[in-house]
Amino acid sequence: MGLFSEALVLHFPLLITLLLHNHVVGVSSTTDKQTLITLKSQLSDDTSNKLSSWNQNTSPCSNWTGVKCNKLSQRVTSLDLSGLGLSGQLSSSIGNLIRLRVLNMSSNNIEGVIPSNITLLTQLQILDLSSNKIVSRIPTDIGSLRNLQVLKLGKNNLHGAIPASLGNISSLRNISLGTNYLSGWIPSDLGRLKNLIELDLTINNLTGTVPPVIYNITSLVNLALAANSFWGELPQDVGHTLPNLLVFNFCFNRFTGGIPASLHNLTNIRVIRMAHNLLEGTVPPGLGNLPFLRMYNIGYNKIVSSQGRGLDYIIHSLTNSTKLNFLAIDGNRLEGVIPEAIGDLSKNLSILYMGGNRINGSIPSSIGHLSGMRLLNLSYNLITGEIPQELGQLEDLQELILAGNQLSGTIPKSLGNLLNLNQIDLSRNELVDTIPSNFGNFQSLLYMDLSSNKLSGSIPGEILNLQTLSKVLNLSMNLLSGPIPQVGNLISVATIDFSINKLYEYGWGEKPSSAGDVYSFGIVLLELFSGKSPTDECFAGGLSLTRWVQSAYKVKKLEVIDPRLISLISDDDHDPAEGPNPQLYCLDGILGVGLSCAADTPDARIGIREALRQLKALRDSFLKNNDSKNAAATSKRYYQVSTK
Repeated sequence: MGLFSEALVLHFPLLITLLLHNHVVGVSSTTDKQTLITLKSQLSDDTSNKLSSWNQNTSPCSNWTGVKCNKLSQRVTSLDLSGLGLSGQLSSSIGNLIRLRVLNMSSNNIEGVIPSNITLLTQLQILDLSSNKIVSRIPTDIGSLRNLQVLKLGKNNLHGAIPASLGNISSLRNISLGTNYLSGWIPSDLGRLKNLIELDLTINNLTGTVPPVIYNITSLVNLALAANSFWGELPQDVGHTLPNLLVFNFCFNRFTGGIPASLHNLTNIRVIRMAHNLLEGTVPPGLGNLPFLRMYNIGYNKIVSSQGRGLDYIIHSLTNSTKLNFLAIDGNRLEGVIPEAIGDLSKNLSILYMGGNRINGSIPSSIGHLSGMRLLNLSYNLITGEIPQELGQLEDLQELILAGNQLSGTIPKSLGNLLNLNQIDLSRNELVDTIPSNFGNFQSLLYMDLSSNKLSGSIPGEILNLQTLSKVLNLSMNLLSGPIPQVGNLISVATIDFSINKLYEYGWGEKPSSAGDVYSFGIVLLELFSGKSPTDECFAGGLSLTRWVQSAYKVKKLEVIDPRLISLISDDDHDPAEGPNPQLYCLDGILGVGLSCAADTPDARIGIREALRQLKALRDSFLKNNDSKNAAATSKRYYQVSTK
């Protein structure tokens, strides 16, 4: 046998292996290519043609947009098409890319469902379909993705329950399902995820109590359950069981009990958000131990001042949080005087909500030291004295809301220096003298409300030349006199109100928009009967008062009605067989009118006459039902008396 023959015999198995490997690689890469071509056929990027490199004449591993391959196997391992403006649907053929480790289709306009065979991608480590328009359930067997580390499905239209099988993926580090329509309870199976760093379930329709095992995932850094319908008491030891926590976001739920004191032991924590719950008691000790705190939001609860832990304690404690940029303690029952130490708060503080409490005394001049302030809301307290001139030093201020106090004296001319202001509300005070003419300096103003004061003199023409003013100009219920100047420059203002003054002549150039008026009327209805303000801090990140009411309106109507109104409604005399409770039916109808008035586009809004007709019909129906009940009750009492 020759040397060649001997070599061939010796290396024959290796040659066969190489030939088979190359054949498999060729077939497999061809399968991946056809899968991507099929995927492209169901996607569209309109005019930009971002996927033009995907064609039959080249290899996916050459230079296809968003595609990465393993150099040896030539199999597709990463597909990142995020932010390309793609629309269409995600093809079920995606399940053929069995070597895929990264699938990122986020920030597009993809619709349809999540293909069930996506669970065949068992090597997947990152699955990101967030910020699309997907209408789907999360596949129940998603737990078969045993190597998954990151699951981001937020900002879609997902519905149904959170699959319990997620608890099988021990490698999971990030679960982000926020801003969807998920319902049901949090599966206790998630408590098995000992490597979980982030759990974000915000803005869904989830309910029930939080499983205690969730509070034992010691690896958690971000726990965000805001804007759901969770209830129950917050565990007082949460700061001990979650020692690595940096973000605690539980606002807009129905949690009860007190603020866990152990949260103030987390010296590295950045965000504490518990607004819009049913929390009681005082702010616990330890608040001064949080040097890295950036956001502290306990607004709209039942927090009180007592035992030396009130407003003064909160402000003094937070002077140690030198990185603080957001503070909200509004809508509680806090009492006391704003201390001079408020000026010692972080220079990074940009948002300060203190409205809706029982704060008295005057506004300290030291507040002018908060040079980074963009929003200041001290409304609806018992604050007296004059508006400090030093507010005019807050050059970055965009919103100044001091309404509903007992402020007196003149409006400081220094406020005219706030060139970045887009909202000023000084209504419902006891301010006197004239409106400063330098308010005409405002370059970004959208909203001005100076109503219900004792302002006198004429309306400065400079105000009526504000080109940006588009939402509200309310000067009603003052002592203003003289003629109203031409308002032709204010044709875009949704609401103008000069009523109940001493003005003797109207000089309208153009009429304000009726569509704008009905929109404002709708917002007022929603605000009055939901008990929420459009400027509440939690209405952010795409969530507004109207969107919040809309999302909850069909599935949990009681959640959008002001709890104070709910508490006045009695079911004692109501027979469910007779239909819905007439009181709830009336409130439900009012919210419906509010939504119809506050539709996004002017063409979609009902007219003000139609709104009033619907409200009158609701009133008449309620009164008729009430009269019938009273008559029935009278007859029943008469019958009972006559048969004794």
